[in-house]
Amino acid sequence: MSKKHAAPTKYLWVDLEMTGLVPEKDVILEVATEVTGTDLETISSYEAIVQHKKDKVAKLMQENIWWNSYPKNRDVFLGGVAKGKPLAAVERELIEIVEHDFGDEPAILAGNSIHSDRAFIKQWMPQLDLRLHYRMLDVSAWKVVMQSMYGVQFRKPAVHRAYDDIQASIAELQYYLEWFANNANTKGQE
Repeated sequence: MSKKHAAPTKYLWVDLEMTGLVPEKDVILEVATEVTGTDLETISSYEAIVQHKKDKVAKLMQENIWWNSYPKNRDVFLGGVAKGKPLAAVERELIEIVEHDFGDEPAILAGNSIHSDRAFIKQWMPQLDLRLHYRMLDVSAWKVVMQSMYGVQFRKPAVHRAYDDIQASIAELQYYLEWFANNANTKGQE
């Protein structure tokens, strides 16, 4: 069996906070990753605020009105981006994590609505993108199935900080897996 079809033994959970949702225009503000085994136990973690000019970030945030709903986060990023790490350094450190924790195994990207994060990775961190598997574990797809087919709801806190959002995504997947473990034989018996 080729490596690209081998069952993964780890996941690379990623959450990015961005100024908006358009990779060609918006920028990455914060990055967090957590490598877990398939048991969802943490192997390693990483987080960083990305360096930008404060006035550029402020302008991009003004164009995305939803930032008004999160003034505390907006202020944290506006206060921290000038002191953040350069994006090239963040990408290099993420590649080191992938190489260290995954070795020859393709890194499966995991998270909520992970396709958005992947689009920003492709745009802004292309060398990292080359080290990621084409398959992704999107917890949002689980949410759709669980709500529509089983009536199961998971209430995720709306924090909008990268590390906290990863923790919520992992907790959400654990919740669904536990639901299945406890209800595997009840679906057709009602």
